[in-house]
Amino acid sequence: MSANGRDFYQEYEVFSSKKNGAPMQYQFSLLAPNEEIALVMAQENFMRREPAVDIWVVKRSHIRKMTQEEKESLNRLDNKDYRQTSGYGYLKKKWRHYEQNILDEKEILSWGGDES
Repeated sequence: MSANGRDFYQEYEVFSSKKNGAPMQYQFSLLAPNEEIALVMAQENFMRREPAVDIWVVKRSHIRKMTQEEKESLNRLDNKDYRQTSGYGYLKKKWRHYEQNILDEKEILSWGGDES
């Protein structure tokens, strides 16, 4: 590709939503000379494969990435494993044990004895 070709085409990222109110999901990248043609290309490429109610086309250069320093700030200094759902795996077993010990209606009625 010539220097002029690289300047002519820009990279775009395509996102879509399948239903109203559904989150946008990343689909693919494409090269286009401008936003209008990028949107038409995204519609043509995407709509052939599956339905969509909305499509976003974003120039890649407009997407801001985190710096390495910002990424490092995401690491937690303290241990807060309790925030992770994997830490609650024991609850299913505990709940099953609890349910097995619950008295059912027949057992409770059997305690009544005779009222004759």
